[in-house]
Amino acid sequence: MSKNREITYTCPYCGKPFTISIYDSVNTREDPDLREACLSGDIFRHSCPHCHTDFMVQNPLVYMDPDHKFVLWLNANDAGRDLSSFAAPLARQGYTMRRCASLKEFCEKIQIFEDGVSDIAVELAKYDSFIEFIDNRRGNPEDVTSVEYQSCNDGVMKINVRTDDKGLSFLIPLDPLEEEIRVQSDRYAVKNEEFPLVNSDWIISLFLESEGTA
Repeated sequence: MSKNREITYTCPYCGKPFTISIYDSVNTREDPDLREACLSGDIFRHSCPHCHTDFMVQNPLVYMDPDHKFVLWLNANDAGRDLSSFAAPLARQGYTMRRCASLKEFCEKIQIFEDGVSDIAVELAKYDSFIEFIDNRRGNPEDVTSVEYQSCNDGVMKINVRTDDKGLSFLIPLDPLEEEIRVQSDRYAVKNEEFPLVNSDWIISLFLESEGTA
């Protein structure tokens, strides 16, 4: 069941307090409309009744999709809420569980898992696309503003590498990535029930570790 509660919040612009409703958890099977609110960011968007300024309150949120069997924990840091008792039975049911450090990661993970793709393979594809973008002299590392998963169709992922003034798309076959992950299972292993971060920092750390520079 989705859970929300009311809290007293002080407007960061005019300094006046007022009441807002925040969600601690979302269940997409029971409240499918909240999926769109999460993807658009509207679930975190509020308006001050005093100065009428709109702003975001990105509170920690547990997002559960029973149909695609994944749970996301949007939390900038792993301090605070202990989800171990919640995670253990879900892990036994085959759920994938991840922590997301930002709203951008959170929205991308929703799309990845709804597409039925491994986010480990996605991060590997994003890393490979970034390296190819740099190695082929299509841009400098400092020019890259984002590397994003777009879609996966017929076993081929589309990854976008963006800079301030341009972007480039890469088509990455999924099968070789999955084979690499299978062969090097120890390297790419994550502790699912601990809500691990699987993002760009994570994949970079694996390659730095293998090079002895971590």
